[in-house]
Amino acid sequence: MYPEPARRDPPQSLAPHIPADVYRRAEAAGSPVVIVVQTTDATTGRPLREYLVPLAVAGAGAIGVFATVAAFLALLDFAVHTATAIAAATGPISVGGITLKLARPKR
Repeated sequence: MYPEPARRDPPQSLAPHIPADVYRRAEAAGSPVVIVVQTTDATTGRPLREYLVPLAVAGAGAIGVFATVAAFLALLDFAVHTATAIAAATGPISVGGITLKLARPKR
């Protein structure tokens, strides 16, 4: 009849999950052995750009908020110094018999 096919073990690197006797039985019967190898693609993860753009936008927003607060504090400091200089130059203010001295004399 037909010569018996040579007995081979399943390839270890491709399909370690196939038992050897099932592989031999399928090979002896002549039925095809389908080996499905699932691989993960190296590019399945998110690219770095998808993380960097939101971080850059958030960083720019944080710097903008800090700069706005710093500008407000500088403006407030300037306004206080200006009010102090004006109060020192004018002298006492009286309204309806009540005298209010805005600044102390420098003695």
